[in-house]
Amino acid sequence: MGNNGRVTRPASTRAARLDQVCAAAVEAARAGITEVGPDDVGDHLKAVAEGERLVTHYFECRLAGYRGWQWGVTVTRVPRSRKVTICETVLLPGPDALLAPGWLPWQERLKPGDLGPGDLLPTPADDDRLAPGYVLSDDPAVEEVAWELGLGRPRVLSREGRSEAAQRWYDGDHGPAAPISVAAPTAARCGSCGFYLPLAGALRQSFGACGNFYAPDDGRVVSADHGCGAHSETLVETGETPVDELPTVYDDSAVEPVSVSRAPGSVESAEPAEPYGHS
Repeated sequence: MGNNGRVTRPASTRAARLDQVCAAAVEAARAGITEVGPDDVGDHLKAVAEGERLVTHYFECRLAGYRGWQWGVTVTRVPRSRKVTICETVLLPGPDALLAPGWLPWQERLKPGDLGPGDLLPTPADDDRLAPGYVLSDDPAVEEVAWELGLGRPRVLSREGRSEAAQRWYDGDHGPAAPISVAAPTAARCGSCGFYLPLAGALRQSFGACGNFYAPDDGRVVSADHGCGAHSETLVETGETPVDELPTVYDDSAVEPVSVSRAPGSVESAEPAEPYGHS
């Protein structure tokens, strides 16, 4: 609304009119694609008005590895002239074009396990996961240890940093939803295992390190409700009876009678011979 009280309407933004001379210059536009051979330029797709006496022709691209891409050739002409001029030629992705993933900064591309021997990973000065070491911690246990040992670390984990680490550990392969934990007995939880070494500070309530040499999580941080079959109180009952307690069993299914000779003059020599079993 203007100062005089009248309504001010915006200027009309009409679409550009398609110039018929430029739109008909399909072959002239095709000839302007000189970067590749004629076999790499496919069918004419459309002509789009870009402005007054300014039209862009689109052609199918048949280059290997550029499926769905299109050649774009913009042509124009001067007023009252029927001769068109090539302005520019570009290769543009179409709606179904194969495109590379969007670019990400290297900090966002890193994943756990990417850091190898000899690699350096600088930590930003404004990292939200860290707080200056001289600032009093919001975790009394951490603060007490820092004062007693005089660690003097420039930065320590902030509340946000500890929260992110705890959530990552809990949701990962060492939390309660891990396949090995789900398959373990219900009572075989790390919090009740003799090999469980609780962490210090606020994380002590939920996390510790596994100290069982035979466990798959040995030396790793696990949640208290994680579990595996190597729990210290897991006892296997085989149901077998020790060998020393087995009853004696004789096999007399096959008996072979044999003659026993008697010594001359003995009492046994006057008695008839009896067969003895021999298996």
